Amino acid sequence: MARKSGTDAGSSIISLKVALRGTKPPIWRRLLAPADMTPGDLHEAIQAAMGWEGGHLHAFDIGGRHYGDRANVDDVADEGRLTLGEVRRSGVARFGYTYDFGDDWEHTVTIEKTLPAAQGTVYPTCVAGKRACPPEDCGGPWGYQELLDIIADPAHPERAERLEWLGEEFDPEEFSVEVANATLAARFGHG
Repeated sequence: MARKSGTDAGSSIISLKVALRGTKPPIWRRLLAPADMTPGDLHEAIQAAMGWEGGHLHAFDIGGRHYGDRANVDDVADEGRLTLGEVRRSGVARFGYTYDFGDDWEHTVTIEKTLPAAQGTVYPTCVAGKRACPPEDCGGPWGYQELLDIIADPAHPERAERLEWLGEEFDPEEFSVEVANATLAARFGHG
């Protein structure tokens, strides 16, 4: 579980747009996160809001320097020693986040603006988004597009197998802010 985040009076909140690269139409989430959130906790927030399960390695590329979990990833700076507020103050307006070094899910994280914390709101929170997150281990953006093409074609010879692999009815257009926030609340221990 990620560290608890809350809302101290006067705390700064940073609006972030997290967009998955290489997917058309775009898949994205808008998150509001405390300025004192570290990239390590941002990883947890992105996982929850996107719908990733968190079973793979990750890294951030912030201002040309790589950050990650030093216990699991070589040649990275400690993702727990930097905050989003420090990133914003350094002049970095966008940075990269890669999840699953095999499928290579690359995300662009854009710092949109800074806001005052709203009383009674628990952060991080997801305020908007579009489209379902691709399933884990589907082969990255190219494999995901192939999966979509196969399940959209009732005559495709692999369709039944792929639908069984998905394990449920998968709607690539579906996204729910409420589900994303329930997952965030569970991951951050509030709710």
